[in-house]
Amino acid sequence: MTQATDTHPLPLDRPSTDTSASTATAATTGVSTALRKLYFLRFAFAAAWAALLFATADTLGALTATLLVIYPLFDVACAVVDIRSARANGQPLRALYVNVGLSAVTTAGLVVAATSGIPAVLRVWGAWAITAGLVQLIVGAVRRGMGGQWAMIASGGISTLAGTSFILQAGQDSASLTSLAGYAFLGGVFFLVSALRLGRARTTV
Repeated sequence: MTQATDTHPLPLDRPSTDTSASTATAATTGVSTALRKLYFLRFAFAAAWAALLFATADTLGALTATLLVIYPLFDVACAVVDIRSARANGQPLRALYVNVGLSAVTTAGLVVAATSGIPAVLRVWGAWAITAGLVQLIVGAVRRGMGGQWAMIASGGISTLAGTSFILQAGQDSASLTSLAGYAFLGGVFFLVSALRLGRARTTV
């Protein structure tokens, strides 16, 4: 008589979500780290640029015109870095490409506007501030899950309002480039806040 033995089927392998979850976390962390470094750089550049423009804003000379053109060019470079990081980590890219296009067109527009006077510069800059602000607001909303993006959302909203004020100011006798320096510095402060918030969010992951 043979002794009966209990047999238990081996458990079927169940698809684990650990791998996908860890991959998503790693991707978010990678984007956050890259953005944090980029935001610190953008703050430093904006602060230095604003100081230089404030010191030369009385007249639209060669130095001032050069500063005006450099700013959107730097924005293009930063957007390209952002795109590379986002692509490597599977993040949305469409709004970033739009931002590159806007900044490139603005660069060309400022080259022409600088030969026409301060009102023309303010109109071009104002149009850029409005459109780029909307893009920044959208990008910040898409990235809000990684932390530190509320400042980018606020900055985008303020940028659209500031752009409108630049266009209105262009029609006044007191049109000045000083307001652009304040606009750039405030934008830099928002980048700094976002960088600090991203660092805090990364330590809590």
